[in-house]
Amino acid sequence: MEDKILRKLFLGFIQIHILHHAKEHPIFGLWMLEELKEHGYSISAGTLYPILHSMEADGLLEKEEKKVEGKIRKYYRATDKGITVLDEARNKAYELFKEIKD
Repeated sequence: MEDKILRKLFLGFIQIHILHHAKEHPIFGLWMLEELKEHGYSISAGTLYPILHSMEADGLLEKEEKKVEGKIRKYYRATDKGITVLDEARNKAYELFKEIKD
């Protein structure tokens, strides 16, 4: 039960993390899964891809399809709106963390 509650809490952080990397360079799903795993987030592709699609639908990410080794890979990059949301989320998260850090 705790895992389910923590998972819900961290979904917002995961989206911020996605925006952070998508601002730096184009990302793709498998790379993002590995990146999140390095930070202790163990999520499945079945969780990540709906998040990416939702963020794209919200105008936070834009998708570009490229052929890689004979397969189509979807790359995501932060839009101007996504960068604005990221900046605001960073500021708000920083304020919250200052309050709850002890």
